[in-house]
Amino acid sequence: MAARTNQKMKLLYIIEILEKYSDEENPINATELCARLEAVGVSAERKAIYNDIDTLIDFGYDIIKTRTPRFGYFMASRRFELPEVYLLSDAVRSAEFITPKKTRELISKLDSMLSISQAKKREKGIYINGKTKCKNEEIYYSIDKISNAIENKKKIKLTYCQRALEEGKKIVIKEKLLTVSPYALIWENDKYYLVCNNAKYDNLMHLRLDRIKKAEITAEDFRHFSEVSEYTEFFDIADYTSKTFNMYSGDIEEIELKCSKRILEQIVDRFSDEIFIYKVTDDTFSFSVKAVISQGLISWILQYGADIEVISPDALKKGVIKTINEIKGMYKC
Repeated sequence: MAARTNQKMKLLYIIEILEKYSDEENPINATELCARLEAVGVSAERKAIYNDIDTLIDFGYDIIKTRTPRFGYFMASRRFELPEVYLLSDAVRSAEFITPKKTRELISKLDSMLSISQAKKREKGIYINGKTKCKNEEIYYSIDKISNAIENKKKIKLTYCQRALEEGKKIVIKEKLLTVSPYALIWENDKYYLVCNNAKYDNLMHLRLDRIKKAEITAEDFRHFSEVSEYTEFFDIADYTSKTFNMYSGDIEEIELKCSKRILEQIVDRFSDEIFIYKVTDDTFSFSVKAVISQGLISWILQYGADIEVISPDALKKGVIKTINEIKGMYKC
């Protein structure tokens, strides 16, 4: 009876076997397919296997018949191709906000998209740096709760954890209860952030998800983002991220920068090639763009030294000068 029941799923089992055990370097012939089908209670004959393969090909499966390295069949196209799995796995492995445990789980799921032979080759090259990885396993529940709160336009109550130094140079974790209006989740600088508003202030704030615990959706409607940002119809995540530096919050203003031509690539990488460039000389160019005025922007400018000059606004100029003087004051030779 079991064999007859499994017979109805024969084509599904063939697909599973091809995806799991076959690839370009390891084709499977009809005899091997019959043996693996028998192992799951499905009787099969070689002649019938050929017809089954043709049926699957007609339906749209990319199954290739080959004679090298030996005669057989293999699944040529998968949901994720090998380079795609490599790319996604590397992104997961390097993302600091994903815990070591979840990193291994996600990479294992990605590897399940490969054949067993392909997955074994990858195992040798996987390295996870646990020292830089997030330790907060609640982050996945927080993402779920926050996403639902954003969708339903509700405030969220959470515990926010930050490191602090106590006497004896001891690093401790201090917790703070917050109730915020959530607007967006942003992955920036290899960290995951919640963009939100604390009702005590008329601005946006950024909270790192790996520092959030005990997130709960409240019954209270959120404060609309139009009250604390330039956005009215919807919170434009892409636009907001392009104006923010190192996830420092602040007021968005028009800035003018004069730059050396030798950093053109870096400027375009940061602001895209759609910036409006003017006042071009043999050695420099100037452009305007909207950005969040913050210490993050000042730090970004200073990394280029004399290759960037702030033209406006004056507040940004003064901020750069103040930071330079503070650094200079630390080094009295």
